[in-house]
Amino acid sequence: MGAVVLVAGLVARIGRRFGLPTIPCYLIVGILLGPGTPGPVFVAHPGDLSLLAALGLVLLLFHLGLEFPVEQVLSSGRRLFLAAGFYIGLNISAGLALGFALGWGAAEALVIAGAMGISSSAIATKLLIELRRLANVETPAVLGIIVIEDIFLAFYLALLAPVLSGAGSPLGFARDIAISFGFLLLLFTIARYGARVIGTVIGSREDELLAVLAIGLVVLVAGLSEEVGVSDAIGALLIGLVVSRTAVRERVERVVLPMRDLFAAVFFVTFGLSIDVGDFGAVAIPVAIAVVVTVACNVIAGVWTARLFGLNQRAAANIGLTILGRGEFSLILVTLALAAGLDARIGPFVALYVLILAIFSPLLAARSRLLARVLPDWLFRENWRYVREETISTACTHLDQIRVTETDQQECAECVATGDDWVQLRLCLSCGVVRCCDDSINKHATAHFRQTNHPIVESLEPGEHWRYCYIDNTLVRPPLGQRS
Repeated sequence: MGAVVLVAGLVARIGRRFGLPTIPCYLIVGILLGPGTPGPVFVAHPGDLSLLAALGLVLLLFHLGLEFPVEQVLSSGRRLFLAAGFYIGLNISAGLALGFALGWGAAEALVIAGAMGISSSAIATKLLIELRRLANVETPAVLGIIVIEDIFLAFYLALLAPVLSGAGSPLGFARDIAISFGFLLLLFTIARYGARVIGTVIGSREDELLAVLAIGLVVLVAGLSEEVGVSDAIGALLIGLVVSRTAVRERVERVVLPMRDLFAAVFFVTFGLSIDVGDFGAVAIPVAIAVVVTVACNVIAGVWTARLFGLNQRAAANIGLTILGRGEFSLILVTLALAAGLDARIGPFVALYVLILAIFSPLLAARSRLLARVLPDWLFRENWRYVREETISTACTHLDQIRVTETDQQECAECVATGDDWVQLRLCLSCGVVRCCDDSINKHATAHFRQTNHPIVESLEPGEHWRYCYIDNTLVRPPLGQRS
């Protein structure tokens, strides 16, 4: 086990040099060093690591609940919930339809729907940081979608638990559903009213004791969840939500993080160890279809979100491709499915699906400009013909130089003086002069900036309301929720 984890860490370190997330690296190492591939077999019986892998799963979900920004979600506004609901509904529906089309049964279809419907928050967050898009105007929408996905995951796991348990009658199924959602309600109630008591139980000035008490609580609640017929993942997620409302939240997060990373790596490697590459051939075509469907659904959802917030093609491409990756949640769902005895082909299907998207999503997200070029203007609320490929930023420090926002001028005075024509007009927001755009012969708007250093211009074309900063070389807009 030590050798496998060490190799996985080394491969992940190499992968990071090429911009790859760690999850596919762990999976690949597990697949290559397991009994399902020719060559060296480091762990002949992956089941020997099942307890450690389960601990990795529990810590992953606990840390997710610990970081969960409840107030941010509740204050996100109607548009964000509409965007997230559309994204989740579209991807879940596509996954469910594909699952039934493959003929794998209702339980398998629900697992496939979840695996295809929930993106990897770890991969998405990492992409936002590495691609330097934290100040982009669409980034709050991206973060909001993945946070709301986390809420949806808790309820989806609660719904899936009775299905995986194989309730024998409608009455038994209804009872299991009631137990699952009743347990959710209990933990939500504890999070709302009992956080102070939980903080007192696990609180300690010594980091060692804090770690022991916190991990003990997490594993206990996860175990109790499984005993009452609810997934241990739900229990871990919701006890994380409880601890997030205590005074020791930040310290718990700090002491648990290294253990989460270590045991999560064991979880992903163990999943890879259980995969037989010989099964990939039987699922290759369904996986290819699933990847194409997911890319299409993400692009559609990105356009829908951009329409809701009045953003352009580049923002739509950034949204859809940033949350394209699938990872930890997909593997958690399929692990629960395999443990319940569902169709064994789900394992290689989801493994290959996650591998492909985890590798290609960073590559596609970094090249979102190419997708932005082909998205037509009629899909959006405004005409972005000349700036469809430009990033819209909220980090411009020159907004305080805006003095003029309206004008009655409808011509470029300098072009009129020389007898030239213009293509489009731009309004200088510092002094109010109107000049022609860079597609015009004289490019007077840019010339005016070079003479005066007035940074921001606004399009005067009908149906266009964008602003551009010459100094930052980007479209600019105040953060979502603030008035322009």
